[in-house]
Amino acid sequence: MDEKAFLLLEDGSFFEGYSAGARGTTSGEICFNTGMTGYQEIFTDPSYYGQIMTMSNVHIGNYGSKKTDSESNKVQIAGLIVRNFSNHYSRTAADESLQDYLTSNNIIAISGIDSRALVHIIRNKGAMNAVISTELTEIKSLKAALDNTPSMVGLELASIVSTHSAYELGSESSKYKVAVMDFGVKKSILDQLLLQGFHIKVYPAKTSFEEISLWTPDAYFLSNGPGDPEPMHYAIDTAKKMIDSRKPTFGICLGHQILSLAFGVSTYKMHHGHRGANHPVKNLITGLGEITSQNHGFAVDREQLLNRKDELRISHINLNDHSIEGFEHNNLPVFCVQYHPEAGPGPHDSRYLFDHFSKKINQSYIN
Repeated sequence: MDEKAFLLLEDGSFFEGYSAGARGTTSGEICFNTGMTGYQEIFTDPSYYGQIMTMSNVHIGNYGSKKTDSESNKVQIAGLIVRNFSNHYSRTAADESLQDYLTSNNIIAISGIDSRALVHIIRNKGAMNAVISTELTEIKSLKAALDNTPSMVGLELASIVSTHSAYELGSESSKYKVAVMDFGVKKSILDQLLLQGFHIKVYPAKTSFEEISLWTPDAYFLSNGPGDPEPMHYAIDTAKKMIDSRKPTFGICLGHQILSLAFGVSTYKMHHGHRGANHPVKNLITGLGEITSQNHGFAVDREQLLNRKDELRISHINLNDHSIEGFEHNNLPVFCVQYHPEAGPGPHDSRYLFDHFSKKINQSYIN
């Protein structure tokens, strides 16, 4: 007989389902992803650290898991909610079932949930905390666990998921060296930087600019990551010094928000965020549209950015809600985007941005 599991949201919404993955209790900010495939890449994306993931696609687990599909060295989500959870998989290249994968990573999941109704609640009421448990059966005890869960606002998480020590990738004979700030960087982002032929050195989130400068990099990259960017004063200070160096600097997702704050433009908590592999974005410089992969719950203040036209210009906007998806400096080789152009998972429409970064570096050293 299937073991029962229970889900309670901060607004009091209560769901009863069945246990999947590990047993126990977990809590965090609940969110949803609209991607049809790529669940393993989603689960292992460090940007999701501390969040409970609701998959809007009905069937999860039907192609198992494969080590090479992971974006980091472990599952990063705090918990998982699905409609139909499959213990059996048909992918011949898979290493193991999703059940075994979640269990070995000690991830608690609940299945048999009306995910459509759940997504409707999140979309209407906004981001909130939730708790999943196989051991707490009463709403009172679930609420007590929920009350001990911190809000994502003001939560600094990048230093938790970051590497503990610097490491190098790529050939030392490469033409250019790129310093990568690891705020929760995804493997596929590092792969795209390596495909550009860079020699990269990945630094822990709190590494000082002075220490990074000893390696004499030719350019800087600020990665994706979890949590609220505003408490990351250490990263904002480092980003300011990178900008002042006048060397090419590229930021993605959390890195985009850090650069925004370094320029004095505020960020804010979104109502329910953007998460999925099908978000339409318009490049205002080329006029072209892109279908993008996204994962963020914070965004850059549009009005403040518009007030900085003498220095900064908006390069990309979201076509669903017109939120900021990218900006660049008018004179310096500094640019950033809110979405994930490496597409892990997702479409490849935006991978040109890594070529753009390479061209910026080339132009910087030719000039």
